[in-house]
Amino acid sequence: MTEPTNRDVLLRIAEALERLSPPARPSGLEQVAEGYLWIAKEKQLKPVPRIARIEIGLLKSVERQRDALFENTRRFARGRPANNALLWGARGTGKSSLVKAVHAAVNDERPDEIPVALVEIQREDIGSLPDLLALLEAARDRRFILFSDDLSFDAGDAAYKSLKAILDGGIAGRPDNVLLYATSNRRHLLARDMIENEQATAIHPGEAVEEKVSLSDRFGLSLGFHVVAQDAYLDMVLGYAEHFELPHAAEELKRQALEWSMQRGSRSGRTAWQFIQSLPA
Repeated sequence: MTEPTNRDVLLRIAEALERLSPPARPSGLEQVAEGYLWIAKEKQLKPVPRIARIEIGLLKSVERQRDALFENTRRFARGRPANNALLWGARGTGKSSLVKAVHAAVNDERPDEIPVALVEIQREDIGSLPDLLALLEAARDRRFILFSDDLSFDAGDAAYKSLKAILDGGIAGRPDNVLLYATSNRRHLLARDMIENEQATAIHPGEAVEEKVSLSDRFGLSLGFHVVAQDAYLDMVLGYAEHFELPHAAEELKRQALEWSMQRGSRSGRTAWQFIQSLPA
């Protein structure tokens, strides 16, 4: 068999193998979007063309948290060192709204650049973080903020160990183009009975508790959110009303807003937003 014939045979074998091989599975990153949903079972990202959010100027009584998260996100977008962030506190105080609003505001500052993408990962999919990070790390020309809303862990849940390794201490570490933002109603992410159980069964109880609590400490930026005072709540209501140009007298609006909050047993940004949504145009 001559040399050209050998080459032809090898080419035909290579072509046959290519036909037998399944096509590369799309990752979802082929489409540049401002947001993605991580589908853990399929190991794919689903593009979100438009993220549902509130404008940053409408978020009241969170100025300190807003400024800190904005500056951290801006540094990350510019390729500078930035911290993973944990936003913790009472329900309805604007934690997730602030993450999405800051993300939009930072991208608005750099309209000619590839946008920083917000990637939502569900709490039950935390164990798949290594797969997700490998996917994002491969897209070196882009930057991503992983977003886990209402993150917490209950008794018997070992997924927190995977998260801890990603935040700080794992061999591979976190890719330079990825940051993690999480919100939680718990300051330490773990249920109290989970910590107490570890303390009761451990040989060195203090060390067991420290191991659990240290998960929150691995977020370099920790921002607390608290139930707002009545005046702050009413400022939120009036701010929303002005933004949407609602034809209601201020004093009557305040009276209705207070009644609404008492019926729900809560004063928060979420309560104010829901009240405004209930009003006739």
